[in-house]
Amino acid sequence: MTPEELVNLCGDGIFNLALRLCGNTSDAQDIAQEALLKAIKGLPDFRGDSSIHTWVYRITVNTWKNWLRANSRHGGAAVPLDPVADASGLPPDTGCDVGKELEAGETKAAVDAALSEMSPEDRAILTLRELDECSYAEIAHILGLAEGTVKSRLFRAREVLRGKLSGLSKGGTYDA
Repeated sequence: MTPEELVNLCGDGIFNLALRLCGNTSDAQDIAQEALLKAIKGLPDFRGDSSIHTWVYRITVNTWKNWLRANSRHGGAAVPLDPVADASGLPPDTGCDVGKELEAGETKAAVDAALSEMSPEDRAILTLRELDECSYAEIAHILGLAEGTVKSRLFRAREVLRGKLSGLSKGGTYDA
């Protein structure tokens, strides 16, 4: 596989994963760029023990963990997740019912807020399973854990998220 093929195949996935993990576009771009450069440099050493996506996701998660460590040493705090918006600063128009769209947006904001308060390990495992739909085996490989450990940590992370979302009212707002 050439570097160009790697970028075309995995570039968007790397950025999307970095965005979900770190929470803001600027940092996600930095993390994704660094992860992509590491993947390109490591491409000759890729043995094919896993899929290319799993291998690149592992590099991305490790790059994010390094970013977290570097930010914590410099007094960095947890970064809230920012919504994806277009150049106008508004969410993209999907043509959906505005009321349903607002309710869905409020729910997403509540989930994003809860995720941003979680430990990096819990956020990573939930992101990989629930948002990226990785299998337990893929998550185990990406995070360097046993599958049983992935299952138990995922159960615990879901419980933590459920507890954080218990403030979610019927109207779809998050009571922090």
